Amino acid sequence: MQEVTMCCTTCPSGCALTVTIDDNNQVANVAGNSCPRGEAFARKEWTDPVRTLTSTVFGIFDGKEVLVPVKTSQPISKRLMEKAMEEIQEVVLTEAVTMGDIILSDIAGSGISLVACKTFA
Repeated sequence: MQEVTMCCTTCPSGCALTVTIDDNNQVANVAGNSCPRGEAFARKEWTDPVRTLTSTVFGIFDGKEVLVPVKTSQPISKRLMEKAMEEIQEVVLTEAVTMGDIILSDIAGSGISLVACKTFA
């Protein structure tokens, strides 16, 4: 058995979780959570942690070079981050974008979109 500590990020309480991992690398117990979301968070974080990916993509608008801020529309698996960044690095925008426009759909095969965080015209 192994114990891991985590900080739950599902609500403002930020509970300090103690997660017991069994010999099969599975979550055996979660302690320290003040609500049921803490246990669900710990189990998900141990098996397949997800994060919102933020970055920039290169754009050329009216002959002016800019970096357009982007983010994933939903958190994606951390194991897909490297592939997602490789895809992002290939993007060159040449047409105006509005905040919320989809820049890439199904980034890294996740089924999640990469969207613009700022309007550039």
